[in-house]
Amino acid sequence: MRVSHEPTAPVTPEKAFDRLQAFIAERRSSKEPCGDMECFEREFHEYVVAVEREGLAEELARLDVDLPAVTIEGEVYRQVVRCEETYTSAAGPVRVMRSLYRRLGEGERTLCPLELRAGMVEGRWTPLAARQAAFVVAHLTPQEGEGLFRELGNMTPSKSSLDRLPKQLSGRWEAERERFEAALRSEETVPSEAVTVAVSLDGVMVPMKDGGRTQKRQDAKAQGKHPCGPAGYREVGCGTLSFYDAEGERLSTVRLARMPEKHKATLKDTLSEEIAAVLEQRPDLTLVKLADGAKDNWSYLGAVLPQGIETLDFYHACEHLKAAFDAAYGENGSRSNAQFEKYRHLLRDEADGVEKVIRALCHLRDTHPRKRKLATELAYFRRYRHRMRYAKAQAQNLPIGSGVVEAACKTLATERMKRSGMHWRQAGGQAILTGSRSPSDFRINELGEGLSSNTTILSEGLSG
Repeated sequence: MRVSHEPTAPVTPEKAFDRLQAFIAERRSSKEPCGDMECFEREFHEYVVAVEREGLAEELARLDVDLPAVTIEGEVYRQVVRCEETYTSAAGPVRVMRSLYRRLGEGERTLCPLELRAGMVEGRWTPLAARQAAFVVAHLTPQEGEGLFRELGNMTPSKSSLDRLPKQLSGRWEAERERFEAALRSEETVPSEAVTVAVSLDGVMVPMKDGGRTQKRQDAKAQGKHPCGPAGYREVGCGTLSFYDAEGERLSTVRLARMPEKHKATLKDTLSEEIAAVLEQRPDLTLVKLADGAKDNWSYLGAVLPQGIETLDFYHACEHLKAAFDAAYGENGSRSNAQFEKYRHLLRDEADGVEKVIRALCHLRDTHPRKRKLATELAYFRRYRHRMRYAKAQAQNLPIGSGVVEAACKTLATERMKRSGMHWRQAGGQAILTGSRSPSDFRINELGEGLSSNTTILSEGLSG
């Protein structure tokens, strides 16, 4: 059945907008300045957000349906109760009268047309409020988030609510992750001035509740070893796609992160799909692959992704160069530092820089045959010499450092997930990483009740 109804805005003795106007009029008519600016700001802000809450309540009320029965996707649902409910909006709590409906049959769950049509998230959050809350908890603990929202003076969700929301959202996201990610990719636009896209892959160890810490310690003791190191830690995978202009300036970056998984399978699949979408949109882009020397990174970047320019992170190469000179001349000795500075510039700025480094290390290895570290570092430069064409890359204004993905590891995982006393489970950690996507990319409406309940069909049936 088709449904039509009149808006049912809540009736209040005095509208918030009238109170705001009266407050402004009073201040404008006063010849005296306010006594306390902070108190004035807070009072003024409360009047303004009260107007916002009032407007939201009126709009939500228009989405309600008050009829004995409605038809949703061909099924008849009968009204079972009509009552007030408080929702969390970005401006604070909003109380609205709404109706609940249930399909005939034992055990059927109730549906709320207002919540479905508004795209409420987890039944109680407006889409904007949920997006803001999820983004805050991705960067702060729930307790810190509770304090931040209280200080801002808009919505005031509790610590427990902020703790639950990302997990609930992540559960929905993971259930339909491929569809949601495809929808995001369909709306992503490569910057018009971009000429280069760089893809990077890295990881960072985080403490896990189910990381087998106790068992690893016991195994070490059983083998007669002293238990030490990051037992109970597993690797969070991070990936980035960065766009650069003709001058080599970075324009924008897409950051992705996944909780520990064998060979970073899901992260790699997502990166592959992102790159395919970008190159389909802009096949003229130069693809640069950047990473440190980890074998797993290059088995993916080199063999799985489309053909592109492979570059070993320059700063990781410098670490190995420094280690070689320290082995020969003593750690941080004056001669070691001087040689490192000389060959670091040769490696970066000269076309045959890596060959000169290799020749220098060959000489050191022959001069100091007992220092095995020299042979190890020499093998490193020989193995990756084809990825150390830094002068050529710089001449084309291409990036030579993987600092973007290392920064992603730090901001997405290290700063948020490695605080004192923290240990993570797979689902809880992924909730934080998923919510770390920037608000402009993370369309929280996609996770609301609307889409999950086929609200397109429902809205047509309710709007009349």
